[in-house]
Amino acid sequence: MRLALPRPESAVVPLANKRSQTHPARSRLLPSGRSILVAFALLIGAAAAYLVARDTSVFAVRKVSVSGVSPALASQVRSALQKDLGTSLLRIDLARARTTLTAMPSVLSVSFDRAFPHTLRVVVVPERPVAVVRQGGASWLVSAHGRVMASLAHGAWAALPRIWIGKGVSFSAGTPVDPSLLPALQAVTPLAAMRFPARIIAVRATKGELTLTLRSGVEVRLGDQRDIPLKLAVAANVLPLIDSTTRYVDVSVPDRPVSGTVLDTAPPVVKAEQPASVTPTLKSQVEVKTLVSTTP
Repeated sequence: MRLALPRPESAVVPLANKRSQTHPARSRLLPSGRSILVAFALLIGAAAAYLVARDTSVFAVRKVSVSGVSPALASQVRSALQKDLGTSLLRIDLARARTTLTAMPSVLSVSFDRAFPHTLRVVVVPERPVAVVRQGGASWLVSAHGRVMASLAHGAWAALPRIWIGKGVSFSAGTPVDPSLLPALQAVTPLAAMRFPARIIAVRATKGELTLTLRSGVEVRLGDQRDIPLKLAVAANVLPLIDSTTRYVDVSVPDRPVSGTVLDTAPPVVKAEQPASVTPTLKSQVEVKTLVSTTP
């Protein structure tokens, strides 16, 4: 007699998803399709709003605000940008505006700020005048960057030193000066940032040697173009120490400034018993140099 054995029951074992086991949180990090659609809709809306604002009068320029310069130059800047009034702040060509303004002889550089909804702010850095170039009866104002700023009436800007030049050099407002003038400009440019104790009336550059002529007639000899700010600072300390007989101060070697005096020496008096045919010798000049100490 056979015994009936129970039949084994079948079972289904689910296999683990290897991908889900490796990155269980990836599905939660990916944006849903609805989020992507909303993002695209916002992007399209923003682009449409930009185009509408760019091509309509919503942000039209109604005011140009200028800072950094005198009222007269600010008025010139506003006049140069007059045609941009009514243009949208988003559409205005700032590169063209910058080119227009920096072409003005008195403007060195500009920067812009769109002050929504209707103001264009312009910050101007002006050219800094440092000398007057004299050419015959004509006078020209020249900036520290070697740019001709304007023609001047005789005697204008009397506080600035004069640079004399021959008639073979041409000048025009807004253009660079002749390269031959650059050494002389380099000699006076640092003066604007310091308190120099005397007024300089002329600058001379001869054979690589720079010389400043003071209103008193004293010459300040700077030597070559090296260390000009240092030489001017030394001269500023020396000038208060010299007396009225000094004719020049030499700071070409800044650590050994020298002052010089030119003396007139007359020959001995001719005695009566000497023959009348004796002709007195002409006066000669003797240069006396004195080493100046700048320390107390």
